[in-house]
Amino acid sequence: MITVRIIEKDHKDDINIPNQPFKLFGLMLPSYNNGKWDHTVIKFPEENHTDMCFPDENYDYDTMIQDYVFLGAYDGDKCIGLAILKQAFFRHMYLYDLKVNADYRGKGVGALLLAKSKEVAAEQGYIGLYTQGQDNNLGACMFYLKNGFKIGGLNTFVYNGTTQENKKDILFYCD
Repeated sequence: MITVRIIEKDHKDDINIPNQPFKLFGLMLPSYNNGKWDHTVIKFPEENHTDMCFPDENYDYDTMIQDYVFLGAYDGDKCIGLAILKQAFFRHMYLYDLKVNADYRGKGVGALLLAKSKEVAAEQGYIGLYTQGQDNNLGACMFYLKNGFKIGGLNTFVYNGTTQENKKDILFYCD
């Protein structure tokens, strides 16, 4: 049975579960018209699907614990998913990181982490969560929409001058 709990100091190494590859299979193109966000999905032909893997972060629990909350999804004693929440001056708490071990994806672990994240945010006086997803990470973008998030913005400049020059970040919010 999968459980989700706050990661305390005695399990601080669990915040550095490794990143694993995920499929890039399309794009989400947000649009803003008449005060409302919408989106279009472009799916790539299967021969154009690629894998991507973010570099491991090497988080420092002792340094970060003042401003962050770490949530772990556990299968027994094994940490198989992670959500990191960051204090924010907005009314929405920032979902800084969310990841699930590849063997557990598609089994509801991400949704469990989001549910606990919403609970923690509410306990700390926030009205909800916000996060961002790269426009080419269609799986993540669709996951957020499926779990009650709404598009709330688009950052078209964040990757300028980097090796990811043409990507954009979509901002997602939920109450």
